[in-house]
Amino acid sequence: MKIDSEKNKILNGRVIAVSQIDATLKDAMFALMQQFYHSEKPAFLNDLSNKTAAVILEDPQGVLRGFTSAALFDLSVNGKPVKILFSGDTIIHPDFWGSLELPRVWGKFMYETLQKCGETPLYWFLISSGYKTYRFLPAYFLEFFPRFDCDTPPTIQKILDAAATSIFANRYEADQGIIKLQHPTPLKAGISDPTEERLQNPHIAFFLQKNPGYIAGDELACLTQLTWENFKPFVKRLLKR
Repeated sequence: MKIDSEKNKILNGRVIAVSQIDATLKDAMFALMQQFYHSEKPAFLNDLSNKTAAVILEDPQGVLRGFTSAALFDLSVNGKPVKILFSGDTIIHPDFWGSLELPRVWGKFMYETLQKCGETPLYWFLISSGYKTYRFLPAYFLEFFPRFDCDTPPTIQKILDAAATSIFANRYEADQGIIKLQHPTPLKAGISDPTEERLQNPHIAFFLQKNPGYIAGDELACLTQLTWENFKPFVKRLLKR
């Protein structure tokens, strides 16, 4: 069924501990994932089990329409502690693209996590096999890497490499910045194919050039530091709601 108006794109988001997700919700999450991605249930459940929290998005009737998951872990880079917030499988039903509920709830979750980290720097480690996921970075943050208009600073590259290696070991190809998953989850054809108009966007063009294997499910490793100053103004307004 096609959602025709912004009013009908209403979603209600909540954060839930992964340990509290029951079998029924897990089945619904996988069914939504499998509808648009080439995904295998054991790999999906394994990814979810390695996370600690999930953002669940439901329509007013309580039907699952989207989700993402995350885990927080510690790293030491050049002898200095940092915290990494790593997000896992992420999807919003195409009928609800354009909803601000995911950035609102996910942004609030990131900000609350940031406050708990105290003086320890916190970074969001995002992996992307599609340009829509990559576009979260330029849409919501002032500074993020990699990007089309400047090189990644060496200090950021070290943290990015450390995070990717810690999670994915030799499946991370550091020279390319690409992760080749054992069980990739590429988008199904026709779901979000880049149009000629989209290709005029320099961020999208950069993603496609940087990650030519995205069609097969290759993931581009990305990083942004989570600070209040790094959020774009409209994200700050969302977080204050």
